Amino acid sequence: MRIIAGDFKGRRLFTPKDNRIRPTSDMVKESLFSMIAGYLENSVAVDLFSGTGNLGLEAISRGASRCYFGDKSRESLELTRQNISHCKAENQAITILGDFERVLDKIPEKVDIFFLDPPYHNGLIEQCLAKISELSMLSDDGIIIAEHGANENIPDQCGGFFKIKNKRYGSIAISIYSFNLEE
Repeated sequence: MRIIAGDFKGRRLFTPKDNRIRPTSDMVKESLFSMIAGYLENSVAVDLFSGTGNLGLEAISRGASRCYFGDKSRESLELTRQNISHCKAENQAITILGDFERVLDKIPEKVDIFFLDPPYHNGLIEQCLAKISELSMLSDDGIIIAEHGANENIPDQCGGFFKIKNKRYGSIAISIYSFNLEE
């Protein structure tokens, strides 16, 4: 697992010792970041369920000004911190320990890009969308990227957000949400 492009291009990230953390593959990550390239410059991002910090660090590498990394697992958040340090991104990264609700409650500003990569098939994407909406966290032109199982049925509309893109990669799918259908 590595940073694909930008300031940290080529840096190999520390990976979990077991398979309890499921990092986004380089192929899926490369495709995803091609889709959202126009949103990255000077953006505020959140890597919720951060695991290794893979997505948030890629966002910082490609121009995000700051990223909040959240996870309820101490082990995952420590791995994220290790990768932040390895990329020398401490000045652009804020880590928050806790479940997704606690993490979202701790973020003091509007967010341009949310990365949601929760455990599959637990209904967490819908819960996250509802909480982001309840807290009015998404900037007007912001997007929410949800990684999920390809066979997982997630709604086209949830919490006032509309699914504007859905792409499948074998057993994995990426859905992108926004306030507007015409993004």
